[in-house]
Amino acid sequence: MKKLYKVYTGLILFFMYMPIIVLIAFSFNDGKTTVWKGFTLRWYVDLFRDARIMSSLWNTLAIAILASVIATVLGTMAAIGINNFRGKKKILVQNVSNISILSPDIVTGVSLMLMFTLAGIAFHFQMGFWTVLMAHITLCAPYVVLSVLPRIRHMDYSTYEAALDLGCNQWQAFRKVVVHELMPGIFTGFLMSFTYSLDDFVITYFTRGSSFQTLSIQIYTMTHQRISPKINALSALMFIAVIILMLIINFRDRKEEKKLGERA
Repeated sequence: MKKLYKVYTGLILFFMYMPIIVLIAFSFNDGKTTVWKGFTLRWYVDLFRDARIMSSLWNTLAIAILASVIATVLGTMAAIGINNFRGKKKILVQNVSNISILSPDIVTGVSLMLMFTLAGIAFHFQMGFWTVLMAHITLCAPYVVLSVLPRIRHMDYSTYEAALDLGCNQWQAFRKVVVHELMPGIFTGFLMSFTYSLDDFVITYFTRGSSFQTLSIQIYTMTHQRISPKINALSALMFIAVIILMLIINFRDRKEEKKLGERA
């Protein structure tokens, strides 16, 4: 029975990742078709020489970094605030914070587009970098809350009180004790935010306006024409970047679980 489960799991993983493996393999193909013509790195060279793709890359990284940092700060503050509620009010606020996670991206994207359109008419601005940034903060902040809240529940409040008794003011005790205790959850929330922002297409598509481009939008635009092998190279690099981030997240989670096990 165990062998059957292993075969079944192997087949699932095969069908999930084989298309990606093929894509990465053909990013090194010297030909422009699916016929193998030989090994080459020219599509990666052409990729980094493409001004539109490089501009989209910097836009994507700028949005991902800024949105992750701001969402991490706001999400951590929100998690601490939610934890201070009691009873039904705490459950209600926590459920409200999870609505954007459960809602389809297209619902969030369309609703934000309508809000930015009305705000643009009232305050005379167009959608672009700043609207995408605000949309990504809205997307990422609930994931930070979800990551930080469990750490707050397991935090030892006597350490915070001891810091106050030993001469720290409230800000010093918060920075040196609370933030230190919550740092694993904060870091995990930051990496999750960065990953979701880097990978987002739907919300960006509805809130970017007519001129602002990110990598996901650029890839979508390129697929309207004859598909260039540069897309294979770009997709391969994005997949590897996301895999590295997920490995970092899993490594930190296992490390923290090991520490908690040793304390117990």
